[in-house]
Order: sequence, then C-alpha cells, then structure tokens
Amino acid sequence: MKQSIAHIALVVGEYDEAIEFYTEKLGFTLVEDTPLSETKRWVLVAPPGSDGCQLLLARGVGDEQCSRIGNQTGGRVFLFLRTDDFHRDYEAFKARGVRFVREPSVEDYGTVAVFADLYGNLWDLIEFSGK
Repeated sequence: MKQSIAHIALVVGEYDEAIEFYTEKLGFTLVEDTPLSETKRWVLVAPPGSDGCQLLLARGVGDEQCSRIGNQTGGRVFLFLRTDDFHRDYEAFKARGVRFVREPSVEDYGTVAVFADLYGNLWDLIEFSGK
C-alpha cells in the first residue's frame, strides 16, 4: 500500500493576498488557481522543487471559519518548511519581509527558526541534520 497527503487546507482571508504572500515572500510556486464559482477558487501553492504535499489556500467563509484564520492550531507551530540550505532561505525570507518570531537555533535534529505567515500561523523553517 502507498499513501500520501496530497493537500493541506489553510484557511485564508482573501485569495489574492495569500497568493502574493506565498509566492512573493516565500517563493512558492502557484500550482493552480481555478475558479469554482463566483466566490470560490481552487488555489494550490507549493515550495520550489516540491513534488509532494501542496497547500490549498481556502478562503474562510462565515464566522466560524474566519475565526480560525491565523490560528488553526491554537498557537502551535502549524507547518514545517524543510530546506536544503537554512541560512540561504532564512536570509532571503528576512530580506522579503517575513517576520520571524523565534530566531535560529541549532538543535539535535537540525537548524530551525519560527516565522509567521501573513495571518499569524506559525511555521518552522528547518534544515534537518544528517542523523
């Protein structure tokens, strides 16, 4: 048996501002942007070089969904962006205005720093050690 996670839905405020953040600030690729109705779109983004899981940017609708924007996990780190060169990406993100909430640290498992997306969701930028 072979299974994998294809997409993770991330509730966002507006499609275009989310696309701009992920493509311009983080350098992600816009994989798909397909209108499904007058108000709903199927928007997928993925990190450069990724051949796995993609983010589905899902615009929040209604009070309950909108209340989750920026805090889908109760303040915990939500997503983990693996890199092959931590310092390259850390410096590039900072230069593009990405807000880091925890500075880099070297841990047993690798080098990591925590940043917030445009809504406040927390991400680890991480280069795993060779263990």
